[in-house]
Amino acid sequence: MNLRIIATLSCAVAAMFVSSCSTNGAVTGMGKSSSDALVLARVGETAQGFVQPLAPSRSAAPSSKLPKLGRDKHKMPFYHPAQRTRVVRTTAYTHSERDHLAYGPRNAVGTALKYTSSVRSAAADWSVYPLGTTFRIKGQPYLYVVDDYGSALVGTGTIDIYQPNKKLMKEWGRRYVELTIVRWGDPANSLEVLGSRRGYRHCRAMYAALQHRVSKGFYAKAD
Repeated sequence: MNLRIIATLSCAVAAMFVSSCSTNGAVTGMGKSSSDALVLARVGETAQGFVQPLAPSRSAAPSSKLPKLGRDKHKMPFYHPAQRTRVVRTTAYTHSERDHLAYGPRNAVGTALKYTSSVRSAAADWSVYPLGTTFRIKGQPYLYVVDDYGSALVGTGTIDIYQPNKKLMKEWGRRYVELTIVRWGDPANSLEVLGSRRGYRHCRAMYAALQHRVSKGFYAKAD
């Protein structure tokens, strides 16, 4: 009888120990997830939408020491150029899409779109990321260069990542990534290109927005 009682008590203690370990593990996991969500909450997104192998750093949240520039239609913040590390909404495109067929595998300045083991092309609103802006995505080895734009990107902080085919484009989908600006592009070059294309509404919008940013001295000390 005593042996049976001892065995029963031992099983109960063991069960409590296992339950405690499982609970602690869950709490630890939730704590890490909550920490990531806290960082992303500052930029208006949730941890579930952050598709990246590495968690975002706290430096990616908009700095409280810099002017607030509002948010775009996707509820993502417009970062001040002085803050190089940021969380950005990205999408993907390829040259074989219907709206890009007329241009083929060429960017907005007529040169070949880049997709190599070291350098890759990206499209953006040039009033936010001027032509020639280079950046790196956290967890990836590539240097991206903004050498293209798209009408759907105008008025947003979204960056469109170039992919050489539709399969890779679909695999990329929509991702929220942490990136760091390596070097800002030249606003003067952007204005020159856009100025000659003001007959198009999206080019006219980027031109006006970039002129406004330049007048405010946004890129004067960016590099």
